[in-house]
Amino acid sequence: MTAHPAGMTYADYLQLPALLGAQQPLSDLHDEMLFIVIHQTKELWLKQMLHEVGLAIALVEADDFAAAYKALARVSRIQSVMTLSWDVLATMTPVDYSRFRHVLGTSSGFQSAQFREFEYRLGIKDPRFLEYQEGGSEGAVRLKAALDADSLWDVADQARQRHGADSWLAVYQDPERWFGLYQLAEKLVDLDDALAGWRHKHLLTVERIIGNKMGTGGSAGASYLASTLEKRAFPELWSLRTGL
Repeated sequence: MTAHPAGMTYADYLQLPALLGAQQPLSDLHDEMLFIVIHQTKELWLKQMLHEVGLAIALVEADDFAAAYKALARVSRIQSVMTLSWDVLATMTPVDYSRFRHVLGTSSGFQSAQFREFEYRLGIKDPRFLEYQEGGSEGAVRLKAALDADSLWDVADQARQRHGADSWLAVYQDPERWFGLYQLAEKLVDLDDALAGWRHKHLLTVERIIGNKMGTGGSAGASYLASTLEKRAFPELWSLRTGL
């Protein structure tokens, strides 16, 4: 199949009938459409971020740091867009949401396999989240593979060792000597910074819409989200700052 087959339309290329037909509200309430679109969009962006992180891991393993920076910068930009999207969801009032919340049943963002895979690919590997995926499902398979594979942090630290830097503190103490590693580390901190911002905005949005109620699917809601605010994919890169 050629890259530009004759007769292909915009709708054909983007598979718009399938994409735009994937929003199937279970109620007749206006705001359920927004809820669906916001969360489907986040899953699409997560798919792209996983695509970029996979490339970045391969590039770091090949010591092609400059190309890895581009992929990681793209992830950071996507994270910014995802964080801003909480402001759109926050236009939904508590009353708006409460009217259709029952149709969600036991579904919950807590079950997002792609978000957990993103955490695993960065280096936040909590095997307990495998329990929330149906055994044998594509999500479960991908999540288990990500748990077993080297993370972005793993390959970055292997690169540090390969290049002869004793520690990440040493890299920061002599950035001119270790400039490639130094820049790589700062790109990783950018990801962590953006992820922390996303978590904080998620918490505020949940508190604004449902307060401290239990989340759907039995999750603890805002209290659980609050407990994640201190999570870091690259804690060593944060703690070394104290020693500089």
